[in-house]
Amino acid sequence: MSKIHLETFGQGKPIVLVHGWAMHTGIWRAFARQLSQNYRVTCIDLPGHGHSEKIEPYTLERISDELVKAVSERSCWLGWSLGATVVLDIADRYPERVSSLVLLAGNPLFTQTGQWPGMDIHLLDEFAEQLHESGQVTLQRFLSLQVKGLPDHKASLKALKTSVFECDAPDAKTLQGGLKILKQADMRPVLSKLNIPVSVILGGLDTLVPVVAGQKMQQLLPSLELNIIDRAGHVPFLSHGLKTAVIISRFMDEQCI
Repeated sequence: MSKIHLETFGQGKPIVLVHGWAMHTGIWRAFARQLSQNYRVTCIDLPGHGHSEKIEPYTLERISDELVKAVSERSCWLGWSLGATVVLDIADRYPERVSSLVLLAGNPLFTQTGQWPGMDIHLLDEFAEQLHESGQVTLQRFLSLQVKGLPDHKASLKALKTSVFECDAPDAKTLQGGLKILKQADMRPVLSKLNIPVSVILGGLDTLVPVVAGQKMQQLLPSLELNIIDRAGHVPFLSHGLKTAVIISRFMDEQCI
C-alpha cells in the first residue's frame, strides 16, 4: 500500500474530494473549509501528486485501489476533471464504498469524438509532447485553459497558480500516466448503470468540458442531477465557490448515508 496524503476538515456526512490532473489537495483547501461547516470533508492527493507516493504502473485501477484503501468510510465521492474519471471507477468497482457521486467539471469520456463532446485529443497529445521539453510550461498552459474566457481570468489564474505551485509538480511519468487516462478512459458504460444519486456540476464557460456534455450524460443516466453555473469555467469551486458549495450542500442534504 502506498502512502496517500489526506486532509480532513469538519464533522458530519462524509464527502471525499478528488482533484484533477497535475493538482493536489491544496487546490481545495479554502473550498473544503467552506464545505466543512456542515460536513466532514476529506481532500486526498492522487498517487504521485502533492504528498502522496508514486505508483507504478500509473493506471486508473491502481489509483482507485490506493484511494479506497486510504478512505475507510462509505462516502460521497466528488471528482473534479480527471478526478471525475477516478470516482466513476471507484463507484463501479467498489460500490459498497460510495453513497453518491458528484462530477465537477468532469466528463465520462474526456476527449471529443464524432458523437461525444469533449476536449480535442490533439491538444492532449500536444501536452504529452511538451512535457518532454518543459513540464513547467505545459502546466502553465493547462492552468490558463482552465480559466479561459472568464471575466476575471487574471485573478482566477493567479489564485490557481498560488494553490498549485504550493507543492512540487508530479514527475513526468505520473503526468504522462494521467494524460493517458484522460485520453483512453471511457466511463460512459459505468455512468449509465449507476443506481446511486449522481450530481453533475459544469461551468457554462468551460473550454475543457463543454456544457452539452451534461445533456449527453443525462441521456445515459436520466436520474442524474445536472447543474450549470453560467459564468464559471473549469474551476467553479475557485471562481464561484459559494454557488458550487450551495449545489453540493443541497445534494448532500438529500442523501442518506
